[in-house]
Amino acid sequence: MLPLLLLFGNSSENSGAQTKEKSPESQTGTLQKMIVASGSVAMNIDLNRLNGAGSSSGMSQLDTLRFAVAPNSFFTILVFNDVLRGPEFGSAMGLIPQSPATLPGALSASLNQLVVEKLPVGEAFDLAVRDGKTGFVFFNTQGNFYDYDANAQLLSIKDGRLLMSEEFAKALGRPLEAGSVVGKISIGTTMQPIEITQVVNGEARQVVLPPLRGSAGPGVPSIVPGPDVIVGDLPSLEQFGSAGTQVGLAVGTTSCNNGQEPLHWFSLPNNDHPVIPQNLYRMSGGADNAQRFEQVGQSWLKHAFLALEGNDCSFGCNTSGCTTGSNLCSGCSDPYSAGLNAGQTGLGSRAWVNPFTGFFPGSNPNPNDHTGHVHTGTSHRILTEVNDLNTTLNVGATYFAEAQYVTPHEYAWCQLHPGECNQYNNASYRRYTVTGITNFTFSPVGSTIRMEPAIRAWESTGATLNRIEPAPGNDGIIFVGYKVTGPTAGVWHYEYAIYNENLDRAIQSFEVVFPGFQPFSLTDIEFHAPPQHPGWANDGTFNNQGYSSAPWAFTESFTSATWNCETLAQNPNANAIRWGTLYNFRFDSTAPPAISSANVGFFKTGSPISVEIQAPAQSDATPTPGGNPSSRAVGRNTDTYADAHTDSNTYCDTYAYTYCNADTDAYSDTGADHAQCARLQGAGAAGGGPLLEWSYFEQHRYLSQRRTDCHCAEHPRVLHRSHRGAWQGHVHL
Repeated sequence: MLPLLLLFGNSSENSGAQTKEKSPESQTGTLQKMIVASGSVAMNIDLNRLNGAGSSSGMSQLDTLRFAVAPNSFFTILVFNDVLRGPEFGSAMGLIPQSPATLPGALSASLNQLVVEKLPVGEAFDLAVRDGKTGFVFFNTQGNFYDYDANAQLLSIKDGRLLMSEEFAKALGRPLEAGSVVGKISIGTTMQPIEITQVVNGEARQVVLPPLRGSAGPGVPSIVPGPDVIVGDLPSLEQFGSAGTQVGLAVGTTSCNNGQEPLHWFSLPNNDHPVIPQNLYRMSGGADNAQRFEQVGQSWLKHAFLALEGNDCSFGCNTSGCTTGSNLCSGCSDPYSAGLNAGQTGLGSRAWVNPFTGFFPGSNPNPNDHTGHVHTGTSHRILTEVNDLNTTLNVGATYFAEAQYVTPHEYAWCQLHPGECNQYNNASYRRYTVTGITNFTFSPVGSTIRMEPAIRAWESTGATLNRIEPAPGNDGIIFVGYKVTGPTAGVWHYEYAIYNENLDRAIQSFEVVFPGFQPFSLTDIEFHAPPQHPGWANDGTFNNQGYSSAPWAFTESFTSATWNCETLAQNPNANAIRWGTLYNFRFDSTAPPAISSANVGFFKTGSPISVEIQAPAQSDATPTPGGNPSSRAVGRNTDTYADAHTDSNTYCDTYAYTYCNADTDAYSDTGADHAQCARLQGAGAAGGGPLLEWSYFEQHRYLSQRRTDCHCAEHPRVLHRSHRGAWQGHVHL
């Protein structure tokens, strides 16, 4: 209502709005909602202080960081009868660096994705300068002075004091400097209207929505050909129930049509409408609480119905030539509250949906059939373990809610209009803080990051992401990410994550290929997956059993470390990485990282693919073939058998091997066969000493030179070693 808008005025006690001479004396006139068309930002900052180098003279020297404002940034202001009423909280403008500078590491890493955001009324500060992807706040501002020139449509924000945030002070290792003034900020922008409302006696009589003009800034969509549903906002995250050790959550979603064409929104039993899964992620671990990025919750999916045609994304809602309600018109929005997305009878199983084509049955079977089962407080909602949220168990962790809209209309349009394919930008995420031990409340931090999956938040902390499209045009995309940290006390941590955005074939195996020799010892080997929903009647899984939660099996060989679940033939409900889920694989090693590859195997169809990663690279000195190396003590860099296995028969009884049969040119696995073991030892003795007294790598290289004594040199001999302290799997010689 207009009276509330008029009260908006000075939206924060830390800012003032200087206006022109005239002011509104009635509730009749023109209300404009405006965004930034272009502009610039200057931050005068004491860089010496930020970098921990104080001035010897005690005088501060300010350096100027200059930025352009991303065109069409959604930093929105309200203007009534040409008088500034104030900016809207939660709106933000993207910054584009214009000048180089030597900055602290955290600020330098975020320099290309900074935003200035308006904080809510009642906050201690007016604006915040933060990382637009992670939400990390570097500076807060106070004392800003607002000035608006209606004739030129110019907005100026002057004399704002830059205060170091608590987060940034801690990151710099100087927590006592939180709240200290480190500089000033000034902003000048040209504004343009995106919504013009004629108001008579406090009531809106006519609304005009001018189209968005110009290029879009980072993370800001521009209208594109075809239908294009995106998640424009994730306004709230709430708890709606609990059962046992788990809670049921839901996130509110606001969808927007970023396309020029109306998007089909036909309700069930018609199957031409979007479906909306919801996910929750946690980033934690390591000194910076950013070592790993895990999915801790997932929901079933909401079936969309009745588009409301709002303008929440400020694209300029255009209902001309569009059948409202059964379509989401170009530029228009449709909100679903967290409560609506938590409504259990409106949620259907993900198992019915092909995430790439968007196809699901509309009826026979009904994808939203809740007969035959009784709901608990967690049923079908974002299923999350209490211990994954308990703030006493997750100190310093950060959380991210994510939602995705999957629709068959985008795929159908893409098939008819190649080049106008919009199925890959349907997920958005937002950071939330968590409060509670067994019952939880959530508060948003920063704005929603549009058209990107939540795993992008991990990338901004130094993780590497590879976007993979295994079958372009025929299936969706996945992200394979990795992050290596350390060494700590000589140990490196290797963290891998696979996020399946909309790949229908799913993922069944993940193999980390060692770039050198097999590391001497992998420790703290772990696998992590989000909790699966139990089987329900009519849930679309095989025999309504639900998907398995069995941890993936782990095997280690000389060449690689591999995790895998059951195959499709073994179990159609195996714990594969299906669409909308993220799985983690990790271990520690004393071997340093080097560039290598990972092989990703699929669950339903398709050959494995390789992707570049980092993996532990073990090295060892090369012995002289035929020489007589001295026996060395067992250690990380030698690992001899001399001390542990001095008796050859003990070795033969304990360690089986595969050998190359000279008569048949074939492999034969004899187990503890003393004669063949003696033959292998004899080869070592011929080289100048018992083979068992050599290091493993010396044996490896020596026998590689002596393959010709087997008449099938193309087949390598293989040794076996038990896990942790003995070689395991097939080690090619």
